Amino acid sequence: MPVRYLNSPVLKWPSPAEVEEALRRWALLERERRPDLLRVGYFGSYARGDAGVGSDLDLVAVVRASEAPFERRAVDWDLSPLPVPAEILIYTRLEWENLMQTGTRFARMLQQEAVWL
Repeated sequence: MPVRYLNSPVLKWPSPAEVEEALRRWALLERERRPDLLRVGYFGSYARGDAGVGSDLDLVAVVRASEAPFERRAVDWDLSPLPVPAEILIYTRLEWENLMQTGTRFARMLQQEAVWL
């Protein structure tokens, strides 16, 4: 998260390089914790290279399978080690393959933009 300079009211937002490095460390830990994790990546402003102060980090993960409903899967993922606010979408392998075949605007954007770690 943004940090304050000592007693100053000024906040310092992490650079995109700092965010990506923290994300890579987080992803390595998640791969160790979750043997079902197949891929993890990011999309949105950080992937496009136009992130700025206040930008959040949009993550996507593909897992082998999950019993949890799609909208509840992110609850078990701790994103707090990341230096900026983050959200994660978690797809099973089958859901991901189906999404990529839909040709929707969202699927095309993910195909073009996602940066996989």
